[in-house]
Amino acid sequence: MLETSARLLRLLSLLQSRADWTGAELAARLGVGLRTVRRDVGRLRELGYPVDATPGVAGGYRLGVGAALPPLLLDDEEAVAVAISLRTAATGSVAGLEEAALRALAKLRQVLPSRLRHRVSAFEAATVPLAGAAIPGVGADLLAAVAAACRDHRRLRLRYRGRDGAGEREVEPHRLVHTPRRWYLLAWDVGRRDWRTFRMDRVEELLGLPGARFTPRTPPEDDAASYVSRGITTAPYRHQARILFHAPLAAVAPRTSPGAGRLEPVDGERCLFTAGADSLDELAAYVAAKGFDFEVLDPPELAATLRALATRLHRAADRSAEQP
Repeated sequence: MLETSARLLRLLSLLQSRADWTGAELAARLGVGLRTVRRDVGRLRELGYPVDATPGVAGGYRLGVGAALPPLLLDDEEAVAVAISLRTAATGSVAGLEEAALRALAKLRQVLPSRLRHRVSAFEAATVPLAGAAIPGVGADLLAAVAAACRDHRRLRLRYRGRDGAGEREVEPHRLVHTPRRWYLLAWDVGRRDWRTFRMDRVEELLGLPGARFTPRTPPEDDAASYVSRGITTAPYRHQARILFHAPLAAVAPRTSPGAGRLEPVDGERCLFTAGADSLDELAAYVAAKGFDFEVLDPPELAATLRALATRLHRAADRSAEQP
């Protein structure tokens, strides 16, 4: 049987690992009786941990929300995962999160055992961020406020900078969707009476507090990510293309990205790629570079662009072969 202090730590770890526990489940895990579980729960409350209890046969215990953040109990893999995530967040696409992430990482490293500290240090020493084009960040407070409005089903008024300039938009937020580069909001646009995808880095500010509650509408698709993917890869562009790759989805997927286009399986040997572009030349080069046989379903004029590209490539290959 565990000593009292060790048992309290084990009980706290169990309560943090999932939302609800019955008294019998906790007693079995700790190897004690139900009366001891009740006493230990009382001790945790005396230490400031808000443990909620529900009486009755179907009742149980859960760790509630307190006024202060209690110490977290993490196993080895969880501690390393949190440390690596904090380091990644310090160079991520959420503006203003870098300093907080580094402070949290410093605190975590102080309490890591040496065996785990070495693993985290090895990751940091071997990892170098690749500098690229500047990507507009999104404030953590803005993301948190929008996420809360999605959860609570409250309307928002945004000052949004779209292709036609900045203006006020009233929306019923549904989901936040993110790619490795950007954050997007899928919402019902009250003024336009339709679903819209908003780039979060173009939301200049929230106008006022969250508004009235709304009854959630049926989303345009079961998968919000698929709807946003279609919106950001096809709708904003002059040309929309559908390409049938004569290769399975598992082979093509590693050579594309969610921000470039949408992949769907057709059967075990083929998949459909839907994408948009302002230039047919760029679209032709992008598809040809995948390295798989394919056919153009739409638009018909892309076939002529591919023929012209093939001719240029043949000329380049012939000239290269003639070089001494």
